[in-house]
Amino acid sequence: KPGEQKHPKEPSSLQCMHLAVVACGDRLEETLIMLKSAVLFSNRRLCFHIFAEDSLKPEFQKKLKEWPSSYTKKFESNIYPITFSVGNAQEWKKLFKPCAAQRLFLPVILKDVDSLLYVDTDVLFLRPIEDIWHLLTEFNSTQLAAMAPEHEIPKIGWYSRFARHPYYGTTGVNSGVMLMNLTRIRSTQFKNSVIPAGLTWEEMLYPLYRKYKNYITWGDQDLLNIIFYFNPECLYVFPCQWNYRPDHCMYGSNCKGAEEDGVSILHGNRGVYHDDKQPTFKALYEVIRDFPFEDNLFQSLYYPLQSKFLDTVHTLCGRIPQVFLKQIEKTMKKVYESRVIVYLGANHRY
Repeated sequence: KPGEQKHPKEPSSLQCMHLAVVACGDRLEETLIMLKSAVLFSNRRLCFHIFAEDSLKPEFQKKLKEWPSSYTKKFESNIYPITFSVGNAQEWKKLFKPCAAQRLFLPVILKDVDSLLYVDTDVLFLRPIEDIWHLLTEFNSTQLAAMAPEHEIPKIGWYSRFARHPYYGTTGVNSGVMLMNLTRIRSTQFKNSVIPAGLTWEEMLYPLYRKYKNYITWGDQDLLNIIFYFNPECLYVFPCQWNYRPDHCMYGSNCKGAEEDGVSILHGNRGVYHDDKQPTFKALYEVIRDFPFEDNLFQSLYYPLQSKFLDTVHTLCGRIPQVFLKQIEKTMKKVYESRVIVYLGANHRY
């Protein structure tokens, strides 16, 4: 339809894909591993927007500079301090996880960015970012953000059982992977439960927080659920393989998309990369962490991953290894083939 698409169908390869993350406390390593997974598999240019406490800024700069030039040329990074434009900064900072509420303010801070993918620090990309970025072209004329459901099954979903505030749909949405058209967010008047008239995104945040603060458990994610409860036409819901969490396999396999296509984006919430409760999640994290950048992906990443997975088959998530391995195997084949073709092309061997 005329005027519906804000994005070209096939974005130019020169265009930057904007990726934002908020890192506070002890999240430095986790964030770097997430960024590493993004760079390893993507073919297009990336712009990282890292919001971090002042004490972490020099570490981020130092570590990113240590990556080999074949990878550092694929991205540019900007590091920002933690700031909140409305309300009490200390309240926002302590809401749920340290600094997580920063993501609510991205449309206000990144005024020159049109679209953005926000992810939590505990996310790993198992395929190129351009594949989720392409979902922006599927937004209709009213959609301005995209998230996955919090759960697939209402009777075991958190929101459907316990929430004391409005939430989106039947199970709520999870904000750990959130695609945003910031231009649309900035220009929309949102329906809300505070005043009858519409409010801009920035005007709405603090009054909604004040109204519901005694009822919210998951901080800024709950606020996003409240916003999209009142504005359901603004949300595009993408399937669970784009935000695959332990919940999707610890109660039996309940993400059909991942069973069919494999996990696209892994979200190791509940701290599972750092304990032994979900060894499959930990195995993926450790293999990407330990992968030497310039090495062969199959030899130094995929084969170690397969052997680590053999040790997890007795666990709830380990019983379905193909769900975790399918997409990453496909991605590696693509990366390998594209490098071979470039090499052959350069040598005119057809």
